[in-house]
Amino acid sequence: MELSVIIPIYNEEKIIEELYARLEAACSKITKSFELIFVNDGSKDNSFIRLIELCNTHEYAHYINLSRNFGHQIAVTAGLDISKGKRVVIIDGDLQDPPELIPELNNKMDEGFEVVYARRRSRKGESFFKKITAKFFYKTLRSITQVDIPLDTGDFRMIDRKVVEALKRMPEKNKFLRGQISWIGFKQSAVLFDRDERKFGKSGYPLSKMLKFAMDGITGFSDKPLALVTRMGLWVSLISFLVILYALYSHFLLERTITGWTSMIISSMFIGGIQLLSIGIIGEYISRINTNVQNRPLYIIESTDLAS
Repeated sequence: MELSVIIPIYNEEKIIEELYARLEAACSKITKSFELIFVNDGSKDNSFIRLIELCNTHEYAHYINLSRNFGHQIAVTAGLDISKGKRVVIIDGDLQDPPELIPELNNKMDEGFEVVYARRRSRKGESFFKKITAKFFYKTLRSITQVDIPLDTGDFRMIDRKVVEALKRMPEKNKFLRGQISWIGFKQSAVLFDRDERKFGKSGYPLSKMLKFAMDGITGFSDKPLALVTRMGLWVSLISFLVILYALYSHFLLERTITGWTSMIISSMFIGGIQLLSIGIIGEYISRINTNVQNRPLYIIESTDLAS
């Protein structure tokens, strides 16, 4: 198998036919030995029925049906685990990432790269809030980690088989694939493109999922939040010690006792807020340790027409 394409699907029944047609046309320009692996991630509409119909009538189409919604990154991982291509493309199923770019990614790979990611030149149909928060997150992540994660990129990329095999040896449950691929290394390059807006439906990544995704990226590739907790604890302790010294000095030497409900409650709330923030950051890391220690399967396949 020369080429595998992994397409996570969540409530995309209206565009599956167009998605397949454009993917097949793009991949046919590269090779006749390719597979299109659609991973149904617990869709609540008729996406899975459409996928079965598609796979029954088109030789290049295959499906993996997960037992429930495990999330985008896990769905992609399931496709990577079962793919067989020498080169593998990851692309979302909402057609915001144009399949027509795949031959260009392949041409770039022919120059000797192991990873070619699609970098967004523009992002149509996305709010100013989403654009600015995404840029802030990636700049923050880049500044607190040793991993050079490219700006303005998603999971749309082509990777070599050796990268896929390296990903299989990374057992963490909280997947952040674009960070993992950057961490793996090898020769990487980019192809610029203009991202289209969604044709149908709503994004599968509301604010709550975006925050969880961001937390997975930060806790998976940086321990600086823990160092921040330590520094905050040291500074608060130092400030508190100085306030205590001043209070004793004022009481015994100046004979002027510091009184006041306002100052007391402000200091208590400040220290309490620092403590809760610190506990929350530590708790995020402990939660991820607990998830990995449980060692549950990353996903469960209900049915598939591919041999594992």
